Amino acid sequence: MKSRLLGGIAALVLAIIGTALLVVYVQGADARAAQGLNPVKVLVVKEAVPAGTKVEDLGGKVKVEELPQSAVPAAALESLDGQTGRVTASALQPGEQLLAPKLVDPKELVPGTVPVPDGLQEVTFLLAPERILGGRLEAGDVVTVYSSFKTDDNMPADANVPAEVKGWKQSTGLLFHDVLVTAVQKAAPDDSKSPSNSSGDSTVAMPNGSAFVTVARSDADAAKMVFGAEYGTLWLSKQTDKSTKTQPPVTTFGGLYR
Repeated sequence: MKSRLLGGIAALVLAIIGTALLVVYVQGADARAAQGLNPVKVLVVKEAVPAGTKVEDLGGKVKVEELPQSAVPAAALESLDGQTGRVTASALQPGEQLLAPKLVDPKELVPGTVPVPDGLQEVTFLLAPERILGGRLEAGDVVTVYSSFKTDDNMPADANVPAEVKGWKQSTGLLFHDVLVTAVQKAAPDDSKSPSNSSGDSTVAMPNGSAFVTVARSDADAAKMVFGAEYGTLWLSKQTDKSTKTQPPVTTFGGLYR
C-alpha cells in the first residue's frame, strides 16, 4: 500500500516537472522565433496622402509599427526626425511603409506642381474662377468634379441617358471624387483692376480671370471630363480629410426640390 502511494506521488512529481519543462521550452522557442525575426520599428501610412504633402502635415497620417526585419526595406523610416521641410514625391496609400526616397526637397518638384501617381495621366481644363473656388485651388488639392449639360432639343427619344434626365433640358451630375490637382496656372493679378481694400479688412479680392487646372486621372475618366468640358461645363469642389462622399442622383429641375 505504502509503495503504491509513493509510486503515485513520484509519478505526480514527474508529471509536474515535465509540464514545467515543456512550458519553459515552448517559451524559449517563442523567444528564439521572435529573435530570429528581429522585429524593427517602421513608419506605416494610416490614410491616403496626396503627393506634395509637407512632412509637417504627416504626423497624424502615419504610425509606428514593428515588422520583421526581412520585410522592411533598408530605406524605410523609423521616424520623421531630420525630414523637416520635405514633401511627399508621390501619393502614399494606407498600409505602405514610408521610405526615405518618397520624401524630397520641394525644389526637386516642378514649381507649382505635384507628381502624377503611377498609372494616371494629366489633362488640363480652362475654367472660370467661379468653377474653381474663385481661383483658390492649388497643386496638391483633391477635388470632386461635377458636370452640367443643356440637352439638345433634337436628342433621340431612345438616347441612353439616366431615367431622371429624360424630359428635362438641363442636368447636373457628379462625375468623380478624389481627383488630384497636379497644377494650376493663372495670370498674375491685375492690381489696377482690383478693388482697393483701404478699410484693412480681410476680404478676399475678386479673381480677375480664368485658370488652367491640370488633374491626374485614368484615360477613361479623362475622356469623360473632356466630354463634359467640350459639350457642357465642369465645376470643381475642394475636398477635405473629413468630407463626406456620396453618390447623389443626377439633378434636374424636376428633382431639385424633392
